[in-house]
Amino acid sequence: MIIIALVLLALAALAAVVPGTGARRWLPTTIATTLLAVAAILAIVAGPAYGLGHAVGIVLSVLAAAMGGTAAVPTVFRVARRQNDSTGEDPVEPLRGGLIIGVLERVAVAVSILAGWPEGIAIVLAVKGLARYPELRESHASEQFIIGTFASVLWALAAGGVGTALIN
Repeated sequence: MIIIALVLLALAALAAVVPGTGARRWLPTTIATTLLAVAAILAIVAGPAYGLGHAVGIVLSVLAAAMGGTAAVPTVFRVARRQNDSTGEDPVEPLRGGLIIGVLERVAVAVSILAGWPEGIAIVLAVKGLARYPELRESHASEQFIIGTFASVLWALAAGGVGTALIN
């Protein structure tokens, strides 16, 4: 069962980077989320992995955290845009460097969870907030920052949680 959980974890990372097209842009996120959830259930039922499975579980959970948010965060942004009151203005530009910052943030969060150091998440969020502070004065930037950060951190926590279930 551990091998199946590891395969599903790898597939969740891969599914997230497959581009969705047209009206089905949400499909990669849905598939990745489903695979991650099934991997979590199997990891909990199977118990801890040892040896190579332990190491592969750590690597795959960090990879799933990093790559999975790449699809999940834009999907959450699309849902949030539909919920906003439409003002007829052009869509706002994303915050610069958000993709790279998001990947690094998710890696740091997943590693913090896997290391058993949840305080690391607070440090990551504090550093990110301080670094973005000058840009957050604009209303669209602060909203985008909050939505993107929450979606990104939740995905990383889920992937890190699967890794924790595999190794503990």
